[in-house]
Amino acid sequence: MGLRRHGDAGQAFPIYITVVGALLFLAFAYLAVGQAAANRNSAQTAADAAALAAAQDTRNQLAGAWVKAVEDPAAWQDIFDGIAAGLTPSCWRADQLAAQNDAHVEACAQTGPLEFEVTVQMDKPVGDSIVPGTEGKYAKASAKAVIESRCGFELPGEGAEEEDLPTLTCDGEDWELDPEDLDGLPGPEDLFEVHLAD
Repeated sequence: MGLRRHGDAGQAFPIYITVVGALLFLAFAYLAVGQAAANRNSAQTAADAAALAAAQDTRNQLAGAWVKAVEDPAAWQDIFDGIAAGLTPSCWRADQLAAQNDAHVEACAQTGPLEFEVTVQMDKPVGDSIVPGTEGKYAKASAKAVIESRCGFELPGEGAEEEDLPTLTCDGEDWELDPEDLDGLPGPEDLFEVHLAD
């Protein structure tokens, strides 16, 4: 009986080694998947931040253009549609935000007056893992950010005083604008919303 028990133990040992090896392989595989997912998430965070930053820069420029044209209501709608003279490119802000997230911009385009698309790549590779070639792989991600006007207005009808300014309604809040006292104008965040596109 003693010999038989010893023989059984000897037969079980290779099975034990195989099971432990398989479990270790699975553990390393899960680690590699988690590592890649974390890198991908970092890339997406960098892309989102970069796209939003570019859009916010343009939003701020549009808000500044509206302030300059506040006494010319005929120019307001173009500005709320993203059309204004003197706007400068905003992709430099995407570069800044990508760098703050350990990435760099591979492509940045203003695809419409109120829309930006950005693609970034992480500066560090996924890293060594049991999956061959990951040490040289770099996560990439893309994001789209849009600017939307929050405001509406009606131009004064016939018979209105030329100096009268329309009531500006932004997300249900009315702004009564007095051409004689233009302090307290709505800010960029009151005039425009910036968000990621679905």
